[in-house]
Amino acid sequence: MTALVDFLHAIPKAELHCHLLGTVRRETFADLVRRAKAPVSPEEIAAFYTRGEKPVGVLRVLRALDAWLLRTPDDLHRITYEYLQDAAAHNVRYAEFFWNPTGTARDSGIPYPEAQAGILRAVADAQADFGIMGRLIPAIDREASPADAVEMVRWVIAHRHEHVPGIGIDYRETDRPPELFVHAYAMARAAGLKATAHAGEFGMPWTNVRTAVEQLMVDRIDHGYTVVDNPEYAARCAERGIVFTVVPTNSYYLRTLPPQRWALDHPIRRMPDLGLRIHPNTDDPTLHHVTPTQAWHMMVKDFGFGIDDLRGFMLNGIDAAWVDEGQRHRWRTEWAAQFDSLRAGIEAASGETS
Repeated sequence: MTALVDFLHAIPKAELHCHLLGTVRRETFADLVRRAKAPVSPEEIAAFYTRGEKPVGVLRVLRALDAWLLRTPDDLHRITYEYLQDAAAHNVRYAEFFWNPTGTARDSGIPYPEAQAGILRAVADAQADFGIMGRLIPAIDREASPADAVEMVRWVIAHRHEHVPGIGIDYRETDRPPELFVHAYAMARAAGLKATAHAGEFGMPWTNVRTAVEQLMVDRIDHGYTVVDNPEYAARCAERGIVFTVVPTNSYYLRTLPPQRWALDHPIRRMPDLGLRIHPNTDDPTLHHVTPTQAWHMMVKDFGFGIDDLRGFMLNGIDAAWVDEGQRHRWRTEWAAQFDSLRAGIEAASGETS
């Protein structure tokens, strides 16, 4: 087991599904509370960072950060730099992470250009210090209005940056179907931005996945679990090669499936059997109590995937990353060789101890 964990720690990784405000270290959160003199007690902070057997969602924590704690671009620089430092410690080489500009502008009072600049300054600093490449994905706040979504896309276009390759959409999907945001996505695609979308999360119907693919015209899907409810449409997604960025620690299934059936009945286990390309991610690592290494370990320990499967998941992540084709080709060659070398080492060690 130790050898497996060491192997999973060492393999090169991409992280394509992570929310910036869900990466904040507990001590940083507490420090921001003290500085802001915010109405958040130590007990509430402890509750924010507690994850029980049936965990509640993390959206309340993300809202609290925008509402009370983030006040300057330097705050965004700090949390971005710390996230990328933590990810690099698990050999994440490339990270695309979500951030919701609408809440930051509305509640934190930081205008989009200043906020983006603070985040991208941290991206550059982290690459210089840790060798990790970071890319920012501004995400539509689906709990806000479609007009707010259009406004956000306009901000992204007006302040276009090469390290901001596309947009996403997140927050609670319930009663906020993808079709509400068709116009915002059309604007983004017309401007040459890439696109992804949270869909089929929270037990929402598989048709949300179809809408995201067919109407929003996304390049990949975040979560997407309920697509397994329609194998025919899953097959169409498989034929298109769409990558689904999945999250082993997703709160919805931990909360709604019986503990003894959770790993057996989780849609992640069924997705590859339908031909779907998946890639594991941390989502909200400090709030989910998970590291990139642990997320990959869960794919083996809980869902029963093998080393060959993991190699495929790694390559799926490279193929789904929003990088140029030259970079993609280099990573596929280099990362596969590193994976195979590490695998040979773990197999040799296993043979010596057997």
